[in-house]
Amino acid sequence: MRLSIVIPALEEESALPLLLGDLQPLRARGAEIIVADGGSNDGTVAVAGTLADLVLQVPRGRALQLNAGAARACGELLLFLHADSRVPPPGVAAIAALADAAPRWGFFRVRLRGASRWLGVVARCMAWRSRLSGIATGDQGLFVPRALFAAVGGYPAQPLMEDIEICRRLRRHGAPLAHAATIESSGRRWDRDGALATILLMWWLRLCYFLGADPAALHEAYYGQR
Repeated sequence: MRLSIVIPALEEESALPLLLGDLQPLRARGAEIIVADGGSNDGTVAVAGTLADLVLQVPRGRALQLNAGAARACGELLLFLHADSRVPPPGVAAIAALADAAPRWGFFRVRLRGASRWLGVVARCMAWRSRLSGIATGDQGLFVPRALFAAVGGYPAQPLMEDIEICRRLRRHGAPLAHAATIESSGRRWDRDGALATILLMWWLRLCYFLGADPAALHEAYYGQR
């Protein structure tokens, strides 16, 4: 299989083993799993070591971690997943088929796990938005041929909206494949901060970014909520 899966992680001792467990059938077929840890103080590195092919310890920052993992990857197709994602068996089968077909770049549908009754609405809106715009967020699972990833310079070295920016660059090389398969992502932020407040914050940050706001300032606004 010509697939490398890159997972950035930070303090994900509880969530990461679940995702890595989901991905073991792909690993058994020859896929490579790389975890790029950004300086976790919990057991993230230890649990990753038993279920991944390579564990990197790199400077903190999602774009930096993603690029570091991609730089060490051997596969012709790169798949980037968040550490708190889950991939159900139909998603595993879909990823295997993508790896064999070596498609254009694209992303998946997402299902959000959590207590808020709004998560289903949020997920449907994400699918609608990404299909219309050709821009996906990291929790939708971005896949991209290795050569194309190199052609656009990888993820931009910015502290937030790196997923938005790389999609904008990839669109110049062709439309994405909006895959019908579903992966799951944690809805913990919506549960913690409230669905409406989180939705409004995210849309405000996205608008500010498209209007030219500094990603560092947006990073402070987003993570300063914690």
